[in-house]
Amino acid sequence: MLTVFDHPLIKHKLSIMRDKNTSTKDFRENLDEIGSLMVYEITRDLPLKDVDIETPMCPMTASRLAKDVVVVPILRAGLGMVSGITRLVPTAKVAHVGVFRDEETLEPHTYFEKYPKNIADAVTIVVDPMLATGGSSVAALDMVKKQGAKNIKLVCLVGAEDGIKNVEKHHPDVDIYLAALDDCLNENGYIVPGLGDAGDRIFGTK
Repeated sequence: MLTVFDHPLIKHKLSIMRDKNTSTKDFRENLDEIGSLMVYEITRDLPLKDVDIETPMCPMTASRLAKDVVVVPILRAGLGMVSGITRLVPTAKVAHVGVFRDEETLEPHTYFEKYPKNIADAVTIVVDPMLATGGSSVAALDMVKKQGAKNIKLVCLVGAEDGIKNVEKHHPDVDIYLAALDDCLNENGYIVPGLGDAGDRIFGTK
């Protein structure tokens, strides 16, 4: 299932990020804030369990999360979305998967993996600002599934139809969440109108 958020605050902050004159600081801060806004809706269906507690007034049965949450940023740009999510879900564990795209073939290559022990039973949120060709996302989803993850959500900032179709073809069981669905990819596999290279803009490396 594909969900594209139609929220005024998300649209406002994303327009700031798209602007080529936006500073690294403002780009990073707006990405962080959009991550928080998106995860509020993405976690709407998290399962709950009853717990007995005692308020200052009386005992009661309350609700708490029944499953752990694992956030999986695709390195390196995915790191920019982690703090916004963990601010709302501070108990979440953070895995890391390193995938880079060959600039000539556009094929993904894996160079790093690290997971918490509870990923098989957790709600897994894979994050990457850009869903372009979908190669990196498909590779990352392959990786987390090999670790036993079953309940998986893919959260990206900007996506294109090519990437969505690629993910849906290889992982039809994974729900996709976007802040915006853009027009197309250019000859270099970048999203248009997009926002440029998210990793470079987050970390100020260009």
